[in-house]
Amino acid sequence: MNRRQEHQKNSRRTGDGLAETLAYQAVRLLVCAVGLFPRPWGLKTGAFLGRLVFAVDRRHRKVAEENLQNAYGLEMTPEMARDTALRVFENFGKVLFEVCWSWHLGEKKLRRYFRTVGLIHMQRACRQNRGVLALTGHFGNWELLSVVVTFLDRPISIVYRPLDFSPLNRFAEAFRRRFGADLIHRRKAIRRILSNLKEGGIVAILLDQSVDWYEGVFVDFFGRRTCTNQAMARIALKTGAPVVPVVLIREEHGFTAAFLPEIPLVRTGDAIKDVETNTENYNRAIESIIRKHPDQWFWVHRRWKTRPYLPWQAPQGRPGS
Repeated sequence: MNRRQEHQKNSRRTGDGLAETLAYQAVRLLVCAVGLFPRPWGLKTGAFLGRLVFAVDRRHRKVAEENLQNAYGLEMTPEMARDTALRVFENFGKVLFEVCWSWHLGEKKLRRYFRTVGLIHMQRACRQNRGVLALTGHFGNWELLSVVVTFLDRPISIVYRPLDFSPLNRFAEAFRRRFGADLIHRRKAIRRILSNLKEGGIVAILLDQSVDWYEGVFVDFFGRRTCTNQAMARIALKTGAPVVPVVLIREEHGFTAAFLPEIPLVRTGDAIKDVETNTENYNRAIESIIRKHPDQWFWVHRRWKTRPYLPWQAPQGRPGS
């Protein structure tokens, strides 16, 4: 590479870096502006935007309605599925506003909007001195789970997938870290998770999204087989770390951080069966929460897209396919 080519390459890097910085600052400015709305007004605006997206985004609306009907079967008519899907979109609109609104608030003010139930389950798990795996998902306002850190006297890490838009991801990382949470990239997670558990930390893993067949195991979720990440079960079996479900439920005047009882670890001596059984137990815990508040889960995600295959069929999602 000659000097001219090297100069052009460096100039492009500088330009890209400047553009990304400007985009990041624009994101922050927008968040700050939206966050100035009074909370009641902002929630109504967020719900309205959710309804607007529901009206124009036919593809994701259809995914949500089909997921609901397939999950609940005869329990849910098409009309009920449509009404629930609408409230799911409204919830997502509220999530976006609450991120902006909470960005202005410090720990002390923000905690006024939160209460905890079942915190004793997490405290008991911590006393086992093996670290804790916090099982969670895209429920309620999952982005505010970082506030739960302030209720725990332990270091906490969150396993996450970076957002595709770099400036927005930069803001999301700052938002999630602001009260002391550490972030672990999902593709480089295992070694850091094991290290954090060894030091007695809490590691939160969102386990409610579909993965490709080579990353997970097929287990039951709402009566249908779905591919679920097997990492949590393998880590729990390797370390003996207790698994405690944690979700953030939106209430009328704030949020409830709900800590559920520890999920007993199953060991039968059959390594494959143990991974499948424990992963299915984690799915059941998530399902039980969703059934109580179906409009607060992210039904827009294609949770059942990876399907089991027969031995003579090519598996879906093969790397490089």
